[in-house]
Amino acid sequence: MKKLLFVACLILPLAACTQTEKGAAIGAASGGIIGGAISNDVRGAAVGAAVGGVAGALIGRANEPGYCVYRDRYGRQYTARC
Repeated sequence: MKKLLFVACLILPLAACTQTEKGAAIGAASGGIIGGAISNDVRGAAVGAAVGGVAGALIGRANEPGYCVYRDRYGRQYTARC
């Protein structure tokens, strides 16, 4: 079960659309793993995931060009200036 969860944490961030989403997902996954490993506690994993998610989103946002990905009410994605 732990292996399945670990593999899911590695694969799911690849499904994100924008660099911000990818950075947040990767940061949250790695922060949760590191926080849980250091503290041996669920709270440490939650704090690590929160901090990693915010840091990853900020880093991902800085790497995006001046375009954002939006969704219309039908679920279609389109790119436009932010």
